[in-house]
Amino acid sequence: MTALTLQPVIVGAGPAGIRAAQILVAHGVRPVVIDEAARGGGQIYRRPPAHFARNAQTLYGTEASRATDLHNTFDSLQAQIDYQPDSLVWNAQGGLLDVLHGPTQTTHTVPYQQLIVASGATDRVLPVPGWTLPGVYTLGGAQVALKFQGCTIGRNVVLMGTGPLLYLVAYQYAKAGAKVAAVLDTAGFADQLAALPGMLTQPAVLGKGLYYVGWLRAHGVAVHTGVRPVHVEGDTRVNAVVWSDGQAEHTVPCDAVGFGYALRSETQLADLLGCRFAWAPMHRAHLPERDSAGRTSVAGVYLAGDGAGIMGADAAEWAGERAALALLADHGVKVDAARAAELERKLTHLMPFRQGLERAFPFPTDWAAKAPDALVVCRCENITAGELRACARDAGADEMNRLKALTRVGMGRCQGRMCGVAAAEILAQATGKPIEAVGRLRGQAPIKPIPIHLQAQAEAAE
Repeated sequence: MTALTLQPVIVGAGPAGIRAAQILVAHGVRPVVIDEAARGGGQIYRRPPAHFARNAQTLYGTEASRATDLHNTFDSLQAQIDYQPDSLVWNAQGGLLDVLHGPTQTTHTVPYQQLIVASGATDRVLPVPGWTLPGVYTLGGAQVALKFQGCTIGRNVVLMGTGPLLYLVAYQYAKAGAKVAAVLDTAGFADQLAALPGMLTQPAVLGKGLYYVGWLRAHGVAVHTGVRPVHVEGDTRVNAVVWSDGQAEHTVPCDAVGFGYALRSETQLADLLGCRFAWAPMHRAHLPERDSAGRTSVAGVYLAGDGAGIMGADAAEWAGERAALALLADHGVKVDAARAAELERKLTHLMPFRQGLERAFPFPTDWAAKAPDALVVCRCENITAGELRACARDAGADEMNRLKALTRVGMGRCQGRMCGVAAAEILAQATGKPIEAVGRLRGQAPIKPIPIHLQAQAEAAE
């Protein structure tokens, strides 16, 4: 097969998808690029609507030059790719992708022989009592509002959880003029101190994070570490957050909350494609297996970026380029082997820093034990922690798909994307099993919500 006869499809136009497209085009290949957003850039470099007049420095801060470079690269490729923006891949089977085009609410199929999945990530959610109140958002959702629409989720905002995104969003909100009432981090100072050796392997990135924290403190933003969120207060809308420092409870008035516990990979499409999964301890998740070049267990399917494991924007760009080179080489196209090896070295050298991040912002493993029975875990189906525990106790459910079948957890609009992590933690705690032993929710189409009439049409056609 020659470069001219290849017809690869890329799902996702963030850092990984854009770099993959750039490499394919450079080798004479015209890929199809399917993008959920209206404009390429992904979540980290999300672009506002074309008529917005906010400049890159305002939108992306210290990452403005990186974002601009990536955007310019993608814009320059438009005549050499088949770009499908505002398009959601909601199913995959038999060499076909089912795609929903948002503006027209129509669906069509895209055939593929070679596929690079660059599906990115979303917030890792651990619910807190009151999280279903209006005014509560994920950290990623809060960031989307700011980047895409130039607005904040509130005028007096509490941001809580843990992970680098917590401080980045707090900094971006404060710089945009919103009052950040408090930053509540479940990680403690001891965690961050222990993580320093690994973090020092990427001093520039570490310096950037320290700058955000220092800037927030210097500008009067209250930053509390080692906390436990207790509940969100409010009747018809959020009006305060209650948190504990281990000795006493504190109340912070606010009109909006953004929360999250780092990120989780979007793996549903890889699951539908039949990719083999394995437990990844560092990510505390089952992830699709891939080799160092991005090849999966399914011939012709490649993974790149945070959809295969959270590694950040730099790694996503390198992984996207590496996956494209692997795709080309696997189909007889001559590629730069030295560049491929260099990309793999770069990705390997990021691992100590990534491990350092996990130590600095550890997953709160005691969350499930402290979650009250009345806590809503699955908001789509209104399933509580107590109902999940009762199912494990009374029906013997000890695996996630059994729990789903008996309680409907993960059967709603989000298909477990928001509640799956928390439900697994509750099940592991209730059964006394290690978290990796309770399994994962199997991917089901549609992997994200689509209009019900389209789903009915798809089922009728089967």
